[in-house]
Amino acid sequence: MFTEYIMDSYNRRGINSHAVFSHAFTLLLKLWSFDHTPIEQAMGDMPSVASQLSPEYLLLVRNSQLASLSNASTDQNKGRIYSKLITLPSTEPIFMDSFPKLKCWYRQHQACIASPLSGLMPGTPVHQIVEALLNMLFKKMNRGSASGSSSSSGSSMDEAILRLQLPAWDILEALPFVLDAAVTACAHDKLSPRDLATGLKDLADFLPASLASILSYFTAEVTRGVWKPACMNGTDWPSPAANLSTVEQQIHKVLAATGIDVPSLATAGNSIPTLPLPLAALLSLTITYKIDKANERYLNLVGRGVVVLAACCPWPCMPIVSALWVQKAKRWSDFLIFAASRTVFNLNNDAIVQLLRSCFSSVLGLNSSPRCGNGGVGALLGHGLGSCYSNGLSPVAPGIFYLRVYPFVRNITLVTEEILSLLMASVKGIVAGGLSNDTIEKLKKTKFGMRYRQVSLTSAMTCVKLAASVGASFVWISGGVNLIQTLLKELLPSWFISTQRSDHGEPESVVATLIGYALAYFSVLCGLLAWGIDAPLSASKWRSKVLSCHLEFMATALEGKFSLGCDLATWRAYVSGFLGLLVRCIPAWLQEIDVHILKSLSKGLRQLDEEELAIALVSVSGVNAMGAAAELIIQSARV
Repeated sequence: MFTEYIMDSYNRRGINSHAVFSHAFTLLLKLWSFDHTPIEQAMGDMPSVASQLSPEYLLLVRNSQLASLSNASTDQNKGRIYSKLITLPSTEPIFMDSFPKLKCWYRQHQACIASPLSGLMPGTPVHQIVEALLNMLFKKMNRGSASGSSSSSGSSMDEAILRLQLPAWDILEALPFVLDAAVTACAHDKLSPRDLATGLKDLADFLPASLASILSYFTAEVTRGVWKPACMNGTDWPSPAANLSTVEQQIHKVLAATGIDVPSLATAGNSIPTLPLPLAALLSLTITYKIDKANERYLNLVGRGVVVLAACCPWPCMPIVSALWVQKAKRWSDFLIFAASRTVFNLNNDAIVQLLRSCFSSVLGLNSSPRCGNGGVGALLGHGLGSCYSNGLSPVAPGIFYLRVYPFVRNITLVTEEILSLLMASVKGIVAGGLSNDTIEKLKKTKFGMRYRQVSLTSAMTCVKLAASVGASFVWISGGVNLIQTLLKELLPSWFISTQRSDHGEPESVVATLIGYALAYFSVLCGLLAWGIDAPLSASKWRSKVLSCHLEFMATALEGKFSLGCDLATWRAYVSGFLGLLVRCIPAWLQEIDVHILKSLSKGLRQLDEEELAIALVSVSGVNAMGAAAELIIQSARV
């Protein structure tokens, strides 16, 4: 349908072949999530979903769907449904080798990201196209030193012939070398920034598909950090001075309303703001576009890349980008301020900690801010973005901030450890009912001090489960399966061994017990998010290994082979809570565990006076554990 629309437009309106190619190529890039730039995919400890997308992946999905349709052909009802949903010209599998030009371009694209450009030999067809493009786009540039070669016969190619005869794929193949020569000339003052931006705009107008190579090249060069900074002084490069201070004030206001207290966001002194040269060139290109429907698809392609790239650069790159774009499109002000506010979390670990604390406080209703109200999902996620107030952005919910920030967090392990700490603190806050330390001390001395301001155990457990679900959700969002497996194999065992016990008193023992149950719910929910319940899930192949490792740690601790640092009440509650949830809710997991581990756990549970749970543990664990279950039942009967 898309191809038919493009070809119809081509025939009726006289659109040239480069425009047709650019339409189709842009659609492919959108399917591929090309706007998730390489710098974004490299952030954090865990790969993002976008980093796993590629043209090969899209073809594999297509081939897999065809195979599913073929398998479902015997079911007439399914066949009729699928025939209405999809009509394919070919049912044969298709691979990248079927598209040699696309395969060649994609390999070059990956190579440009991985390392600096090399391999352009004088006299080759690619070299001639590079010289011709440089001659057409950057007439004022002294190319002798920039491109590393002298003029060739290709440099005299007539512009009209170039426009008519050069295929789009050949232009895309030459573009990285063209861009490298132009930026090098600009860095050595052989090409003015204005002429560079004009040439890039002419290139994008000539072949809109070239925006993909432009974005990819400039993003890769920013990550390498080898270019001198560009002074945004209003002479050579556009100046953000008119709006920069206002943008920074609005950023501080948005963060403060969300509960984030960052010491200072202002730039140092009155120095001229700077950007990395490739980012300055990319920004200068984007702001030359008119904000209209004709340019919308191309601005959408590179616009997000510019925002992500600026967000990953040192402060105040993102405020500079925001200030320049606010001058051009004031209606985008809210989005740009929010994007710039998000940058603070990329550069400040303490801000991440404050954001997580605000998320927990909001959802549990432990925050005194009127925005949080009584807590819940509404307080965590709010109602989106908007200018509800006449003086600027309405407060942004902390959960919205975290959903936008987590792909850029560099230290995911730190986030997980902080989530564990916040889960502990949340339990204490739930039991204390939000009271101050002085009030808690007074309540300890009263007859009903155990109830902590009449907070019942039932309502406290409800809040504890909510806190555990929030913590599990954040861990899953932040790092996925790999992070949860690391949590169960390493982080939680380390916490139980290394954490310090609190002073034992009646209120503290209640808190310690609830902390154990909170960790139990938290761990099981993490496992459910990672592995699911049923075996066919691809992620479940690691379930038995990781779960066996965690249960073996529990069995070894119950046998007393090493000492625990946590409160005994916390440990008892965790063991009984975790195993109880497995028995009642997901016994299928236990059927994958070695019988010897289950027998050791059952023995430890009996020492904790959890006789019923000890028997149930082996009773629900399948045929292989029947002998162990019978043995436990006989032993219990004798006692």
